[in-house]
Amino acid sequence: MQAELEPESMPDMNPEGTDDESGPLGAVRAALLSSQSLVRAIGSGRRRGAEAPAYHRAEIRYVDLKAGRHLQITEFDERQSHTRNAPADSAEAGEVVDELLRAPYGNWHVETTGETLRLRYTKKGKVLLHREQETREQWTDHDRTKQRVLDPAAPFLVELGISDHHGRVKPSRQSKYKQIEEFCKLLAPALEEAIAAGRITTGQPLQVVDLGCGNAYLTLAAYHLLTAAGHDVRMTGIDHNPAARARNTKRVAALGWQDHLRFVDATIADAQLDVRPDVVLALHACDTATDDALARAVGWEAPLVLAAPCCHHDIQKQLKSVEPPAPYGLMTRYGIVRERLADMLTDSLRAAVLRQVGYRVEVVQFVDSEHTPRNLLLRAARTGATAGPEVRAEYEELVGAWQVTPRLATLVQELNREAVS
Repeated sequence: MQAELEPESMPDMNPEGTDDESGPLGAVRAALLSSQSLVRAIGSGRRRGAEAPAYHRAEIRYVDLKAGRHLQITEFDERQSHTRNAPADSAEAGEVVDELLRAPYGNWHVETTGETLRLRYTKKGKVLLHREQETREQWTDHDRTKQRVLDPAAPFLVELGISDHHGRVKPSRQSKYKQIEEFCKLLAPALEEAIAAGRITTGQPLQVVDLGCGNAYLTLAAYHLLTAAGHDVRMTGIDHNPAARARNTKRVAALGWQDHLRFVDATIADAQLDVRPDVVLALHACDTATDDALARAVGWEAPLVLAAPCCHHDIQKQLKSVEPPAPYGLMTRYGIVRERLADMLTDSLRAAVLRQVGYRVEVVQFVDSEHTPRNLLLRAARTGATAGPEVRAEYEELVGAWQVTPRLATLVQELNREAVS
């Protein structure tokens, strides 16, 4: 059973930022304060026209401490999490919840023992609430074993050779396991936000494509994660390596996933899909292959894109032949410094290009550098909003100063010319 409250039927918000108990915010507030039924809640995204929240995501659940049941709030910035607790069913808990609901999050995803609530703010500032009956258990154990997004004993990890047959991650594969788990940790809430914001439609298969999938570590991990979360996933892995395709197809058949997970032997630039993807993934596509992946996502108008770039040779080569703007000459004199500068320039310009074509972009660290030095991730959500002139001006100023031409900008220009013709 599903229900959605239309904007016209909603009462006005009071000065404190919450509406009465019959309205959308009141329903969410009641769910958050229900110490016996709340499973978890996530606040994410930014309301249109508002300042960004102090933290990019907030998670709420109840935990049982020695002093009794408490409301636990964990807030995430780009580097770490910050946790605080308030006694359940107390005035303090109510104040904390009101504070969170006043924060300019654009979406709330709330799971209780009996239903799921998805609240979002529209571009015009209206509030929509979608409710769906679902049954799940509440867990409040504070000292529970550390929850992993990917269970090391999952059959696909054994099939990939990351875990042994006892369900333990092999010592030599710890870094690879950590990379894909941390990537999936960012994928799950980003998808929930896209669904809550109405960018990805529910009630139909979730179309996911992994561009440059290689040995399909992320492909299989994402399929496992999203399927376990209840999504009807249709996954496609793209890679121009026939041997990898044959090996990956054999693994998928061994797991019994062949009906919903396939591999296509093609380059990223030439890949063709029967259905527009909802989610585009790219993990460590080398150099401009990441630009190819981002351009394909733009061309498909994919609602959600997560890409972790690899090497950045293209801009590095361009920097060797240009006169750097004053006073930054020293930053191109030494090879290692020029290399790191090129990394920063490349990903900053990629984000700027995506912003100009209707995406909200975050550049975050998705795993510690001890597991891979290529640990930045571009997370882009397609809002369709028109970028202001300042976005274009910032981009033009940066490429003009450094005299570089980002590959992604060239590819997007080609897409625009094709659209016009």
